[in-house]
Amino acid sequence: MNTEPIRLLIIEDEAPIRRLIKASYGPTEAHVFEADTAEEGLRATARHNPEVILLDLGLPDQDGQEVCRQIREWSQTPIIVLSARGQERDKVAALDNGADDYITKPFNVGELQARIRAALRHGARLKTQAADVPFERGNIRIDVGGRLVFKGGVEVHLTPNEFKLLALLVRHAGMVLTHRQLLEEVWGPAYADELHYLRVYMGQLRHKLEDDPARPQLIRTESGVGYRLLVDG
Repeated sequence: MNTEPIRLLIIEDEAPIRRLIKASYGPTEAHVFEADTAEEGLRATARHNPEVILLDLGLPDQDGQEVCRQIREWSQTPIIVLSARGQERDKVAALDNGADDYITKPFNVGELQARIRAALRHGARLKTQAADVPFERGNIRIDVGGRLVFKGGVEVHLTPNEFKLLALLVRHAGMVLTHRQLLEEVWGPAYADELHYLRVYMGQLRHKLEDDPARPQLIRTESGVGYRLLVDG
């Protein structure tokens, strides 16, 4: 098991929040780098090569949405947005701009650490994606490379679009994907606003994979934003 400290970058202009997050990790658990402006955050991203970036949207010199876009031009490092902006449109915009997750202030430190762990797993999957390591959770096993899905050891037959949708969720497991991202990736840009397509296919996937489709434990709805494939029990 890898016990190396994680490299965590906090781009946040409120010092108390930076201190709170830093204090939640021991010195052997994380190397925490800090930046209180967008300019410093972009430099720190290049200098320290963090494994996860925590990004505030309300920075003094530049909007965090633009920072997110700039980082995504050259880096796939997982980005978790921390913001007091709780409107769905802000969440959707951040995720569409390349963020992997979004937490609204004030936040619970335990939940934040869980989201960071999920982001680390996502980053590790990006590095080994070529190997198509099967995704496993409970009685579900999804082999994206082999285009095979099993529930309780029994193969589950999916339609081509059901599989494309599920494979996209697997490749971003633990992260939120917006309605637009899912629709454009699976059906194409012309279908970006066809939410009923997504509802129908998500319903079909849940009936095939969930023990209780009415209480999904695998594919979570992020209300007004999109969907997330859960990685923890």
